Amino acid sequence: MKVVICGAGQVGYGIAERLAQEDNDVSVIDTSAALIANITESLDVRGYVGHGAHPDVLAKAGTDQADMLIAVTLSDEVNIVACEVAHAIFNVPTKVARIRAQSYLAPEYANLFSRENVPIDVTISPEVEVGRLVLRRISFPGAIDVVRFADDRIAMVAFECLEDCPVVGTPLQQLSELFPDLLATVTGIFRNGKVIVPHSDDQLQAGDIAYVVCDRDHARRTLTLFGHEEQEARRIIIFGGGNVGYFVAKTIEEHQPRTRVKLIESDRDRAVMMADKLSSTVVLNGSAMDQRILAQADVQDADLVVALTNNDQINILGSMMAKHLGAKSTLVLINEPSYQEFAATAGVDAYVNPRAVTISRVLQHVRKGRIRSVYAVQKGMAEVIEAEALETSPLVGKALRDLELPDGIRIGALYRDKTFIRPDGATRIKAKDRVVLFATADAVRHVEQLFRVSIQYF
Repeated sequence: MKVVICGAGQVGYGIAERLAQEDNDVSVIDTSAALIANITESLDVRGYVGHGAHPDVLAKAGTDQADMLIAVTLSDEVNIVACEVAHAIFNVPTKVARIRAQSYLAPEYANLFSRENVPIDVTISPEVEVGRLVLRRISFPGAIDVVRFADDRIAMVAFECLEDCPVVGTPLQQLSELFPDLLATVTGIFRNGKVIVPHSDDQLQAGDIAYVVCDRDHARRTLTLFGHEEQEARRIIIFGGGNVGYFVAKTIEEHQPRTRVKLIESDRDRAVMMADKLSSTVVLNGSAMDQRILAQADVQDADLVVALTNNDQINILGSMMAKHLGAKSTLVLINEPSYQEFAATAGVDAYVNPRAVTISRVLQHVRKGRIRSVYAVQKGMAEVIEAEALETSPLVGKALRDLELPDGIRIGALYRDKTFIRPDGATRIKAKDRVVLFATADAVRHVEQLFRVSIQYF
């Protein structure tokens, strides 16, 4: 696949890195010569210095031959125009744009980004995607990651297996015998820096990160059975009143009215605006690293501090200070990959990686076959994938025990007729089933083949 990426910042770099690893033909455009030099020296991609929305620059990057254009510059307007030019002049089949301003995405303007109006096939709003991820993490304390699939009916929950985890050392096949009514399947394990796709006789060990696919309504019980009985936060402090911070605070107000939220914003004008827009949230103007402001926010009583500013250092250091002053737990937004490993050793309880969220949304549209959703885990070492089975799929009609699935793939759930099905050896996949599975990076190509659209389908 030939892909042109407009924007060589953190998001553009991350997308280019992943696509280049999968042997795609990638060209990257950016106005910064330094960013282009960095990306071409580090990755097997072509770089072009210039304006991503200008036709001549897009032409030099080979957009006339592109299967996809991904516009992820810092300017919504540049991203929009780049997609329009790619459509009008180069007839690019798939156009993806990062859109940050929520005004463009308001429900009353839902028809704005359509082939007849502004021809963008996929819009990605990192702030909304990250905000939703943060809210899911708040709703499921103890989880490292929570992602929804199949019309929100299936969840993937990731968590660390602690020393006192009651099922450590138990073969996975026995879990279904011990908990026969639990609709959950362990699909992946991260251990000692490696991703493992387990077999039924494998066991979880203390320190493992387990990836479990379960019925949405069984997610909380799954966490409890695996030793995570943390209580949902009722007193939350948010650092940062930007788009993400506002989205999280507003959503909590609307859906969790019993939760008390305080928000700290350093910019006075922004703080005043947040105070006007939010009804029950207490807004404080000051620095998240100012102990007086933290004391004013009653940080010692906070169940959770959520650091969502645009500055990684403030997020990390501010959350460390809050923890030192008595906050029970911290959840931190971290953009810079090099800080993510440091954060765990610094005492940060959990972090959110916005780049990973955006890359996952892009991969959904890069994957071949009937792929409905993709979520990359452990820096792309594996993916949780939702795919639709067609009549021609080699998976259809056979009992799972008789399928010779490639190594690195484990099926976690089926979604059929709005019903969750926990698979076992006798389960048979039917056409139109939606299959949620865990696959290592090496096995993703096999997944695409298993769910490919065969010529026999037409």
